[in-house]
Amino acid sequence: MPSEQYVKPQPSPRVIVAAVIIAGGRVLACQRSAPPEAAGKWEFPGGKVERGETDQQALARECVEELGITVEVGDRVGPDVPLAHGRAVLRVYAVEVLDGVPEALEHSALRWLAVDQLNSVPWLPADVPIVAELPGLLA
Repeated sequence: MPSEQYVKPQPSPRVIVAAVIIAGGRVLACQRSAPPEAAGKWEFPGGKVERGETDQQALARECVEELGITVEVGDRVGPDVPLAHGRAVLRVYAVEVLDGVPEALEHSALRWLAVDQLNSVPWLPADVPIVAELPGLLA
């Protein structure tokens, strides 16, 4: 009889969510202020999904915390982007601002970028595949 071996299950990757906010044919980009290796790079706002939260709940919470806005989370934008050697995954959603004007509460700066400006900022590597999805959304 073959011996049974215990195989430790792989933990599910940590989910990071981010928002593609489009207004007037432009997308909101946020400049990181920390950590040092990411400072000065640009990203879509968002953060970690906490225990008990859905992706949508986490993204709505993050938009309040980072930008001071209330949003409605819509459809996914692009595929899951693997992060941290597979220990995390980035999921990006289109969001609509319901209330407020985005403010840089946790970022160095904010910029609204038109389709011809998408490559005018140095994006974090994880956001680059999402930037590639934007021309169709900004048209």
